[in-house]
Amino acid sequence: VQLQASGGGLVPPGGSVTLSCVASGRTLSSSTVGWFRLTPGQGRQFVAAKRGSTHITNYAKSVKDRFTISSDNARNAVYLQMNSLKVDDTAVYYCAVSSRSLITSQMGNERAYEYWGQGTLVTVSS
Repeated sequence: VQLQASGGGLVPPGGSVTLSCVASGRTLSSSTVGWFRLTPGQGRQFVAAKRGSTHITNYAKSVKDRFTISSDNARNAVYLQMNSLKVDDTAVYYCAVSSRSLITSQMGNERAYEYWGQGTLVTVSS
């Protein structure tokens, strides 16, 4: 399974960006896909996750109502729409896939995901 994350870049505070995660080797509609972020000194943090082609999602409190995770089965891709960005959102964002249909309480556990993409850097700065 290979995951290709893209879409990062330099964004001003209050701005928006959409990250993409395209998979090969596994159908995302039958997986749970998560987004995590890594910042210096804070380790890897859960951001959002979506169970396959369902509407079951989970978000970290820090991004709820600002970020939206969605999927495109035809493209075998998952997206993370990030709005109202803050400087604290600066991080390397990773997409990850679990072969299991995780329940929401499991989605924030990085050990539940077997496959990881290479990460894409989002820098929020003026």
